[in-house]
Amino acid sequence: MTEALAYWATTPGIGELRSCQVRAPGPGEALVRARWSGISRGTEALVATGRVPQSQHEAMRAPFQEGEFPFPVKYGYCSVGVVEAGEGTLLGREVFCLYPHQTAYVVPAQAVTPLPPGLPPERAVLAANMETALNAVWDGSPRAGERIHVIGAGVVGCLVAHLCGQIPGAEVTLADVLPERALLAEALGVTFATPDSLTTDADLVFHASGHADGLRTALAMAGQEARIVELSWYGSAEVALPLGEGFHSRRLTLQSSQVGQVAAVMRPRWSYARRIAKALDLLHAPVLDRLITGEIAFAELPTALPRLAQHPDDALCVRIVYPN
Repeated sequence: MTEALAYWATTPGIGELRSCQVRAPGPGEALVRARWSGISRGTEALVATGRVPQSQHEAMRAPFQEGEFPFPVKYGYCSVGVVEAGEGTLLGREVFCLYPHQTAYVVPAQAVTPLPPGLPPERAVLAANMETALNAVWDGSPRAGERIHVIGAGVVGCLVAHLCGQIPGAEVTLADVLPERALLAEALGVTFATPDSLTTDADLVFHASGHADGLRTALAMAGQEARIVELSWYGSAEVALPLGEGFHSRRLTLQSSQVGQVAAVMRPRWSYARRIAKALDLLHAPVLDRLITGEIAFAELPTALPRLAQHPDDALCVRIVYPN
């Protein structure tokens, strides 16, 4: 047995580290020693503050979650580590796994994905966010030459803009209420705008700000028969939208997007293993390191994660560093 520590959310805005025993891996399993994990800010903020709706308790379960919503619960899905024992082909490999914040764990070998050659392992904490962004792009089906707005320059919004910016001729604008995100947009190779300065008549709008005002802006900036892809999840909050006015006369399409179900046109061929391998491969661009704006030690999680959930400030991805 291996001694490990895991982070648990215990009550709204409060968490703690709990010790646990990790058994030796059996056939077809791997023991992973965590080196880094990432805080998936939007979802984990809702979990940390107890705002997962009861109707979504089952749908929102993470693959290796322990406990039940609302509390106490061990939650997370952005772990990067090294295989220390178990499946021989994985020994010593750096891997990504949809596992909560825990120092060591045993999982089936097929639950881990080896990092591709040349990818810095500390950047791989963005893999789950990149998978979300990739699925959003599939849902939106951007086309060459289109005018594309991405509202919300958080991690997922920036990754969507990064992917769309590589489409030939696409005019991609990343919008955010924080003017300082202009430097990030420039680094990603896309245009920046504040929401009130966006041009209208967009062909496609992705909304990823997490705020209803952002979605209202997305509806207002969409052109005739345009598509709006909604990536934000509001938990138990209700959102009021102007679905009168020109919503019907402009024949707008509002499409939800999340990775629990991938775009129907891709679903028959794209297993989770294929998607996460592609997401990792898409992280090779060094500019994506700009999306990681802070680091905290694993021991600081009980105070840091609830604080980030309730007072996010302007942080993007916060990376957790585990003891050697």
